[in-house]
Amino acid sequence: MVIQRIEEVKNSIARVNMLNWLELLNTFQVERKPIALVTVTKCLGSAPCNLGSRMVVTKDKNTYGTVGGGKLEFEVIEKALKAIEENTIIETSFTLGPKFEQCCGGKVELLIEPMNQAPELFLFGAGHIGVQISNLLVETPFKTTLIDSREGWFDTINVDKSVKTCSVSIKDFKTFKDAIDWGENCYVLVMTHDHGIDLDIIAMAIENQTKYLGLIGSKTKYVRFNNMMKNDLNIAEGMDNVICPVGLTFSGNTPKEIAIDIVAQLLQIHYK
Repeated sequence: MVIQRIEEVKNSIARVNMLNWLELLNTFQVERKPIALVTVTKCLGSAPCNLGSRMVVTKDKNTYGTVGGGKLEFEVIEKALKAIEENTIIETSFTLGPKFEQCCGGKVELLIEPMNQAPELFLFGAGHIGVQISNLLVETPFKTTLIDSREGWFDTINVDKSVKTCSVSIKDFKTFKDAIDWGENCYVLVMTHDHGIDLDIIAMAIENQTKYLGLIGSKTKYVRFNNMMKNDLNIAEGMDNVICPVGLTFSGNTPKEIAIDIVAQLLQIHYK
């Protein structure tokens, strides 16, 4: 009876700890804050932590939880920061000897997982190519938001349910800026039905952080926009940071072929 009660208490504590971790991870996800989740996957011999011990590390070195403290934890934090920077899962192990100022002689294996760094594409223009791109990116790492200013337009097209749609108003230009989560994982692709709107969005995006800023169009469009940026809008760098034409130039002509070309470029940049 006593043993059964002890097991019940252990299971209750485990459920509470899991709930706390899920709440913490959910908070960081909602805040779009890049973190690394460190999990102890194996303990051999004497070690300062238990199997399943967890720790969250943020980009500014704040930590939540512990995997044993001391020099071991210092080394793990450094590897967690590398995992965040490179957005790559790291498997690592440490033998606890004199190097770590510990004489227990055990071994700890850990899994370090970067989180909340999925690429986000904000695609302006829900025309034929925009719809094809959105659907092609389903089941890739990209989270896609398809944006259009035409009233009732999203009632006329079919996109996968995983694609977020956003209707913005050209009368209130601020809605364009508010539709985008700017930052190092932000991809912006502009292909609206109106060249004037294209220019406005590109001019706005240049002033914010993006990993990719693309504009559909010809080399002639690039030159024209570049001159307008510099001469009319006083943007000194012009189109220097804008990719135009977009895609890997497979030279396809149909909306789907053009979309495949552009999606290939987005994936290439993401995995580079």
